[in-house]
Amino acid sequence: MSAAGQIKYRNEASFDEVVSRYPKFPRLIARKIDVHRRGVNYTERTLAAIDPEKHQLYGWNGFKFPHSLLLRDGTTLLVMPKQPDKDPYFVDHFDGKFWLIDEGEAIEEVEIWPKPKYYEKRTNSGLRMGDVVSARPQRLDLFVTSFCYFYHVDEQGCKFCSLPKLHKTLRSENNLPTRLDPDDVRECLIEALKEGGRFTNIHITGGTMVKGADVGDLEVDYYIEILKAIGDTFEAKRFPSQLLATAYNERQLAKLRENTGLGSFTADIEVFGEEKFNWICPGKARWVGYKEWKERLIRGVDIFGRGNISTGIVGGVELATPNGFTSEDEALRSTLDEAESLAEKGVTTVSIVWMPQLGSQFADLKSPSLDYFLRLTQGLQDLRLKYRLTVDFDDYRRCGNHADSDLARLYYADR
Repeated sequence: MSAAGQIKYRNEASFDEVVSRYPKFPRLIARKIDVHRRGVNYTERTLAAIDPEKHQLYGWNGFKFPHSLLLRDGTTLLVMPKQPDKDPYFVDHFDGKFWLIDEGEAIEEVEIWPKPKYYEKRTNSGLRMGDVVSARPQRLDLFVTSFCYFYHVDEQGCKFCSLPKLHKTLRSENNLPTRLDPDDVRECLIEALKEGGRFTNIHITGGTMVKGADVGDLEVDYYIEILKAIGDTFEAKRFPSQLLATAYNERQLAKLRENTGLGSFTADIEVFGEEKFNWICPGKARWVGYKEWKERLIRGVDIFGRGNISTGIVGGVELATPNGFTSEDEALRSTLDEAESLAEKGVTTVSIVWMPQLGSQFADLKSPSLDYFLRLTQGLQDLRLKYRLTVDFDDYRRCGNHADSDLARLYYADR
């Protein structure tokens, strides 16, 4: 089947040519990386075949799109719609199935994420539960605040990031508060967990709040409120969970650990190398700083335990112009060296694929080659094997956004 309007503008080796250089690299994970790198566009037949009762959708600027997709082995695709002239993959519908299309050819059958049963129920305050607590195929997601101090006040938001603008729009369109109420969260979790066996982890995140005696104190207090509300739905003291937030100091991390059932903690450094960090993440550089961010991650291992502290990078953004690396080989060496400096101290690193997005300061830039992402993905997993690090709270089921942690299900360290 063909996809009208597709334009091949990248002067690159084909997918098959690239993956043939890495015969041991799983082909479906390589495909996932390429789809994340290029994005998708949905044909009219696909949009007409969507069933709002069955499929998980999200609305933005008056349009409804599939929340995302699954490959035939259960691998998760988390992709944003991309304009047809930007060389995305297409999703088409024919023969009663959804298909991933590249260069006019149907290459993989895909599924649209199934809609949870709790989505259309309402909290006592009247909010639609699917707008309060969203879901990935096996994970519950809480975006507890749409306000990021770096983005909206300091005007120093991360240059690759479009999330504050996106979440602000979504909250406005769905009449959601800027900060979620813990009671609403508790009600949603009670309903979601009735779908026994579906969800394996709870992920909590939100925009940065810098206020307090120490930077982030008020943010920590708010997360404690949210986590206590979540904890009310469990009998055990600890529950499978991940908080993705600012790099907190030891006192703040200890406070989180002692007062909640939180299982793991992540503070995304976004890009390795102090010079690149200062340029791409000026707010994080101003309020915490690159060296201190890394030190706080390392000190966090003593509080949460080895294998329960991680950081994330936006893989490829280190090559952004004009101040990024000019060589993919140099960028890879530097990134893996920095990741290893954390791995040897018990901190694991995961990566997402940088696809320049509308609403970000890097919207008009180009992501690196598929070859680069394959090497980065394998390199990060090799570090986990070398240092016997797990990524259980951020693996293919509990997140799905990291191709390197997808690889983790295929490798077993001798622990």
